[in-house]
Order: sequence, then C-alpha cells, then structure tokens
Amino acid sequence: MERTVHGIRLTPAGHVALQHAMRLFQGFELFSNELSEYSNGSRGHVRLWANMSALVEFLPSALESFLHFYPDTRVEVEEQLSGDIVRAVVEGVADVGIFVEGATTHGLNVLPYRTDRLVVLCSKTHPLSEVDEIEFRSCLSYDFVGLNRGSSLLNTISTAAHDIGFPLRLRVQVRSFDAMSEMIASNLGIGVLPLGACFRKLEPLGLKAIRLVDSWAERRLLIATSASRALSGSAALLVEHLVKTPG
Repeated sequence: MERTVHGIRLTPAGHVALQHAMRLFQGFELFSNELSEYSNGSRGHVRLWANMSALVEFLPSALESFLHFYPDTRVEVEEQLSGDIVRAVVEGVADVGIFVEGATTHGLNVLPYRTDRLVVLCSKTHPLSEVDEIEFRSCLSYDFVGLNRGSSLLNTISTAAHDIGFPLRLRVQVRSFDAMSEMIASNLGIGVLPLGACFRKLEPLGLKAIRLVDSWAERRLLIATSASRALSGSAALLVEHLVKTPG
C-alpha cells in the first residue's frame, strides 16, 4: 500500500496480493462446504457387507431409496458369510454389516433389522408338493440342494439335521439362491431357502414353497457397526435409513 494526499491505496503488487487472498478465501469456503457435506453424510463412501438373504430380499429397494435421497454417497456392497461380516466390521474393513442372528457380536453395536421365513422348496412333481407345511424331520429322507459350505443357511439346516439324529443328504451344492432354485426345479433335490429369495421363481420354474413349522425357520437379521469406531456421517445415515425403511 502507499499513502497519497487522498489517503491509502493499493500498489499494483497490492492488487495482485488482494486477488490471491480473495481466491484463497473462496477456496477455503468451498473446502469448508465440501467437508461439511461429508460430515453431515450427504456425500461420502460406505462399505456395506451383507449376507445373501439380506442382499436378495431387502437391500435392493432400501438402497435405491437411500441413494435417491443421497445421490452423492457411494455405497460399496459385498456379499459375504455372516462370520466374515462380523470380523470385517470389528476390524474396520466394513462400516456396516448385516447378518443372521447367532454369530458372535462382541465388539459390535447391534440393531434388529428384518425377519425372514425359511421354507422348503421343491418341484411341483415332487412327493412333498402335496403338503403346505412340514416339519424339517419329515424332509430328511430326501436329497437336498444346498449352498456351499460356510453359509449360515447350510449351517442352520446341518445343525437341525444333526440335532434330530439324521444325516443331511446333500446331493448338490451351489453358490446362489437362483442356482438352488434351478437345480430344485430339475428334481435334483429339495432345498431350504428364505421365502423372499424364491417366491418370484415359484410360477416360472414350477416350484412349491412349503412352510417349515420348526422354530428355527424364522430367522432374525441384524445390523452391526463397530463399538470402538465412530461412524461416518454417511454410514450413520445409511443405518438410520435401513432401520426405518419398511421391510
């Protein structure tokens, strides 16, 4: 700056410095606004791990509505086994996990999410297709189509068969509910699936869903976050949305 008889005015260098200062303040304001968007959850990245049942039955519509409200948030979804989901959330590999009740929840904050109903699936030409509900023990004389080893669903029915005292006649193992449905439609065996994961396949594939009356056939899905790490704004908004969205 320089003094004149009329007061103080900027030198040419001062004008240059002022322009740079204004740009710095504008940049800081933009930076602050962008950080605020991340902290309040309107922008961000969430790592969500879920088991197959949640992924097939509940998450598609819930994520669609969440991303409608928060289009600048990116949700990275992975299908995993329940035990792996728990470990991932505890270790910070996943921000949010959805899994079947029964896995250890030490080190987690847990909320109830959904209930799914397991059914016996068979072709309409199978002898069991004549009944509408059944006890699991009455199914154990037939061959089964199941998921690959390690899945919570396979563990559930294997444990149930063991408790009854009969071996599970596992004839075919596949990686997805869709593949199970196709194999069952081809009369390679019967299977136990969540109703929500197979009801769209019933008519197209000529399948029958039979209600399982055993108490374990109603399963609770849980949402978990780490008890030792604070949730990001985006992850907190996602959990809130999942819990509040009707199933």
